[in-house]
Amino acid sequence: MNLNKKVLVGLSGGVDSSVAAFLLKKQGYDVTGVTMAIWDGKYQATGKHACYGPEEKEEIEEAGKLAKMLEIPFRVFDCSKEYSSLVLQYFKNEYLAGRTPNPCIKCNQLIKFGLLPMLAEREGLEYDYFATGHYAKTGYDEKSGRYFLRKGSDPKKDQSYFIYRLSQEQLAKILFPLGDMLKEEVKAIAAELRLPASGKEESQDFYSGDYKELLEVTDQPGDIVDLRGKVLGHHTGVWNYTIGQRKGLGVAFTEPLYVIDLDKEHNRVVVGVRSETCHSIFSVNDLNWMALPGITTPLECRVKIRSAQRETDAVVEPAGPDMVRVTLNRPNDGISPGQSAVFYQDDIVLGGGVIANVSDSEKG
Repeated sequence: MNLNKKVLVGLSGGVDSSVAAFLLKKQGYDVTGVTMAIWDGKYQATGKHACYGPEEKEEIEEAGKLAKMLEIPFRVFDCSKEYSSLVLQYFKNEYLAGRTPNPCIKCNQLIKFGLLPMLAEREGLEYDYFATGHYAKTGYDEKSGRYFLRKGSDPKKDQSYFIYRLSQEQLAKILFPLGDMLKEEVKAIAAELRLPASGKEESQDFYSGDYKELLEVTDQPGDIVDLRGKVLGHHTGVWNYTIGQRKGLGVAFTEPLYVIDLDKEHNRVVVGVRSETCHSIFSVNDLNWMALPGITTPLECRVKIRSAQRETDAVVEPAGPDMVRVTLNRPNDGISPGQSAVFYQDDIVLGGGVIANVSDSEKG
């Protein structure tokens, strides 16, 4: 048993965090539920279910009901100001620079696993561990003295990609009670206990409104061109497009076209056919290593470049300070600057970073 071990559980009002709190209490931990409030009402969101939106008030109320049902203390901490400056501003800056951001990764690193437990500690909530309902696991290598992240047992729900930026200090105090479970098992527990969240729809996005609202920009018309610079159409702002996008281009062509580059400097959206979207080599910077302190020689591993994609065999090699060069064994059409590339060996997260650029000379 884990008597006298205190754990803060990040409660969202959803099934996963609810079951995580229940399991930890069952295991003997002294559990306290904590929730972050990030919605500031600044934007005219539609109200669809999302992490950042007007439904937050209802979700916090549901988290409070759960805590009462489990007979655990519950606290809410206002993180809205920091969320705006650290996550929303990052999202805006990246999109306006023609890059593809991942706000969920930034939020996990800086807010959910960073600011939230820090605010709790400031308010006098002592704890030994911080826990969430993420489908992931942690490990510790005594030889290297490093903590690392592992994939969750449910391959369909594994969330290691979204939390690869956690630090050694954060990993040392994290518990993931659902790491060894399948989603269906978690849902069954929630239903059996009649937890308030047992029938709740999962959040599928980070914002409940139109992304353009967050950018706070006016139209900036420009050209849609092919790789040779031929004008095929027009756009109202490069921020309306993402690398790999096929639908909604408004350009007639003999075969489907995809966005292959966002030329912010010349205000152009570059498109091409499927064969022109594939690349094998790209650079990654802003690195965060987990199982390794870093690399000095080429490393064979598997790389995931989007959360919904499978990993690809690759070689990762040093390419300068805080930079690596990734060479995929087979070309991929989803490589987008601004997105994260995460490196795996088996189920262990070696580390990862942000895609800086793609080598146009190495198309598949």
